[in-house]
Amino acid sequence: MRGGKPTIDDVAALSGVARATVSRVLNGGPNVRDEVRKRVLEAVEKLQYKVNMQARFLAGGRSQVLALIYASDLDSQPNSFYHAGLELGALRGCAERGFQLLMHTVNQHSLSKQKSILELLDSRRCDGLLLTPPFSDDLDLLRELQARKTPVVCIAAGREARALASGIGVDDEVAGYEITRHVLNLGHRRLGFIKGLEGHLSAEERYAGFRRALHEQGLDEKDMRTARGNFSFRSGVETTARLLAGPERPTALICANDDMAVGALFTAHKLGLEIPRDLSVTGFDDTPVSEIIWPPLTTVHQPLKLIGARAVEMIVDQINAAKTSAKPPAHHYELAPHRVVMRESADELSKG
Repeated sequence: MRGGKPTIDDVAALSGVARATVSRVLNGGPNVRDEVRKRVLEAVEKLQYKVNMQARFLAGGRSQVLALIYASDLDSQPNSFYHAGLELGALRGCAERGFQLLMHTVNQHSLSKQKSILELLDSRRCDGLLLTPPFSDDLDLLRELQARKTPVVCIAAGREARALASGIGVDDEVAGYEITRHVLNLGHRRLGFIKGLEGHLSAEERYAGFRRALHEQGLDEKDMRTARGNFSFRSGVETTARLLAGPERPTALICANDDMAVGALFTAHKLGLEIPRDLSVTGFDDTPVSEIIWPPLTTVHQPLKLIGARAVEMIVDQINAAKTSAKPPAHHYELAPHRVVMRESADELSKG
C-alpha cells in the first residue's frame, strides 16, 4: 500500500489470494476454504480496510446489512444481557461474512409495530431480518415476510412459527424440565415459579417443562405458587415478595430468566432469608450476572452468542441462494445445546 486508504487489491496482495476471492469473502460467498477466509479477514483487520457500502449497494442492489429486531417496552426495564449476548454473536457472524448489523427496537405493544419493521425493508435499509421474541412468534408478520420473500430467521420461536420460517434456539421445554428435576432431586416439594412475559412462547415452554417434572413426581401444579413477571429485575423483586408471603412458603423458586432470579435473591436477602438454607433460587440463560451475584446462581446455560452467530449464517445462506437463483434452503429449526449450571444458590432442602 502506497499511502491513502487501503483497497481491495491491497487486501488481496497481503492475504496472497485473487481479488475475486477477497470479494467472495467480503460478500459471504460460498466455495472459500476456512483457511483462506481467515487469511483474508486477518488482512482486512490489519489494513483496517473499510468496505464502501454505498458503492456496493449501487452495484449489487443490496445493503449488506442485517437487522436484529427486539422488543423494547418503554414501561419496563430491559433484560440485562439477553439481547446483548445475541448481538455479540450476530456481530461476529456479520464480520466474518461481510455484513453489517443494525439493531432495531420496536415497542411490542404499539399498534404500528409491524409497520415499523416492514419500513426497514421498504426503505431498503437491510437485506434480511433476525427476529427475537415476541416478534419471532408473530404469525401475521411472518406470513407477510414470506409473501415478500424476505430472508428471515426466528430466534427462540414457538412451534407454529417454525412452520413459516427457519430459526434457532434451545429446547426450552426440556431445559425447564431439567432445572426442575434438579431442584426436586435436592428434596424440594414446595416450589414457586416466576413466569416470563405473557405471549413469550419459549418462556411458556420452560413452564411446561416445570409441569412435566412435577407430574412425574406425582405433584400437582395447583399446589405450587406461580406469578407472572416480565423478565426484569424489578418484576423478580415484586413477584417474589408475593410468592413468599403467608404460611407454607416455597422452599425453592424457579425463575424463567436470570434477571428475575437476581430480583428474587434481593427480596430473599431483604426478608432475612439465608440462601440456599432457607430458600433455593434458580434462573435461566446463564448471563454474566449469574456468576457475580451472591450466592452465584444455579441456572440453565443458553449459548446466546452461538445462537446469534448461527442465525446470521442461516440468513446469509438464504441471501446467497437468492443471489444465485438457487432454490432457497428449506425451513428448518436448529436446537442449540443447553445445560444446567449448578452453583451455590440451590442446595438440598434443609432438615432444620
